Amino acid sequence: MKRSLALVVLLLATLLVVSGCNTIRGMGEDIEQGGEAIQRSASN
Repeated sequence: MKRSLALVVLLLATLLVVSGCNTIRGMGEDIEQGGEAIQRSASN
């Protein structure tokens, strides 16, 4: 019983870490695209 609970907790923690990385990566890409748009408008 304890082993099953530990496995479930480990799987949930892994899922949270992986989804957090994807969220941060997506946010970084959005910020980068925003910066590029500002550069394009400033150069015009």
